[in-house]
Amino acid sequence: MAELQTTLHDIAAAIVDSPDEVSVTTEETDDAITMTLHVAPDDMGMVIGRHGRIAKAIRTVIKAASASSTKRVNVEIR
Repeated sequence: MAELQTTLHDIAAAIVDSPDEVSVTTEETDDAITMTLHVAPDDMGMVIGRHGRIAKAIRTVIKAASASSTKRVNVEIR
């Protein structure tokens, strides 16, 4: 799970203008893992993208990376 957290952090840091303000928190339940990505307010548009395309791509990459996990992985952007 730490690899997923690092992967999400690295992807977001490469996209935004303020990579120092990128952080990822993780909450784990019995059947799911929720990863919350925190970015600077000015960088929110860069992470979401037009019509949510970049956010969808980030979620797709993380779900593909977590294919070996038995738990469902969700990515939230705040």
